[in-house]
Amino acid sequence: MTRLVAVSNRVTVPRRVTVAGGLAVGVLAAMKSRGGLWFGWSGETTDGQPGPPVLTNRQNVTFATIPLPAEDHEPYYGGFCNGSLWPLFHYFVGSMQYSDVHFAAYGRVNRLFAERLAPLLLDDDLVWVHDYHLIPLAAELRRMGLRQPLGFFLHIPFPHVEALRALPVHAEIVRDLVQYDLVGFQTARDLECFRSAVAEVLGPAALRPDGSIQSDGRRVRVGVFPIGVDVDEIQRESRLSLSSETVRRMCDGLLGRRCIIGVDRLDYSKGLVDRFLAYERYMETCPDSHNRVTFLQIAPLSRADLRTYAEIRRSLEQTAGRINGRFAETDWTPIRYLNRNYSHEVLMGFLRTAEVGVVTPMRDGMNLVAKEFIAAQDPENPGVLVLSTLAGAAEELSSALLVNPRDTRGVAEAIQRALAMPLEERRARHGEQLAVLRHNDIHAWHSRFIDALQACARPAIVAPPRLQANVR
Repeated sequence: MTRLVAVSNRVTVPRRVTVAGGLAVGVLAAMKSRGGLWFGWSGETTDGQPGPPVLTNRQNVTFATIPLPAEDHEPYYGGFCNGSLWPLFHYFVGSMQYSDVHFAAYGRVNRLFAERLAPLLLDDDLVWVHDYHLIPLAAELRRMGLRQPLGFFLHIPFPHVEALRALPVHAEIVRDLVQYDLVGFQTARDLECFRSAVAEVLGPAALRPDGSIQSDGRRVRVGVFPIGVDVDEIQRESRLSLSSETVRRMCDGLLGRRCIIGVDRLDYSKGLVDRFLAYERYMETCPDSHNRVTFLQIAPLSRADLRTYAEIRRSLEQTAGRINGRFAETDWTPIRYLNRNYSHEVLMGFLRTAEVGVVTPMRDGMNLVAKEFIAAQDPENPGVLVLSTLAGAAEELSSALLVNPRDTRGVAEAIQRALAMPLEERRARHGEQLAVLRHNDIHAWHSRFIDALQACARPAIVAPPRLQANVR
């Protein structure tokens, strides 16, 4: 069996207490399943150019990490990745910043990754590159003469070309992406947006009748691969964690009140301020709910060194404080807002105890919290998911209560409807959603992508179409 080589901006060496994002969870699942090499940044910086990667072996996975040059880290990561690409790809065009200096650092870091990765590669490796930090990596590896199959998966949304054109180097981004053999997206909508960019930059003729892309005499396959969760593991964790001290204390603190929950990284794309305002609207229109419902919002700090994220934290604290000051009673706080990390098992216990999960990002590639909420529920007495139509998960979880995250009245009404929903309807919706989660679980996600990437090593063989994994 060929070796899988995963490449991501950060490498996550497993630790039990770590709460990882969707990218880390997905890559780790693939690596545990197949073994292989996971290459990326160690999280450290160094003066000058780093030496060879540090190798760490855990079970059948080799983790290869390098530090980044101190002078490049901030313009690469805080500058181009999270100052340009992140806001643009989430349609926050007005928040996008661009600098030639930042873009140059982005190129240097990708070149460094290629130079340190290349000596570790074997001729028959499959190389799977993850997310927006490393879009130019294939072009750098091609310049070095590497011919292994190269796949790329974008975990965040891809914007339509009308938004993408706001980036001065958008053409370079598109040309770098078509240096891969396979480019994967979370949703069909993201794929169509990418095709719009290809047509703009490379011309309509680059879009082949079979759905693939023609670039410089090469066939680039594209596909939809919605990332999932490990349903059985989440169910196990959610059941076991009910006996943990942290989950018991949370439940005891509710004093019999019904729990609405949100779990999000602290990020402006998650729509947290609008979510608080929607909950306030619910409090206004449903006075009978006072002292009977508690909204628990967990939002671990994210990129706390960036000014934008410090501002969103202050805004959330002020909004929560104002709402609590308006509605709280001596024995009841309407919003419990926590800026801290919990283990994944504890979070699954929190989700299981909640009657309503509110997942209302302004834009999200997938949002695994929505799927984790469904998987963590007791199927005999499940809670209800209120889900943003602008999250990728909405394309699969159509039986959730779908809302526009900016519509505070609509979100408030969805919360009210969720809390009043009869048991029979809750069970029916949950059963439908759980079936989708099992069909597109984390194992199906990485297996489908790797199968499609493997087919790129055999050009005469075309991967058969699969439901929810449309490879072209």
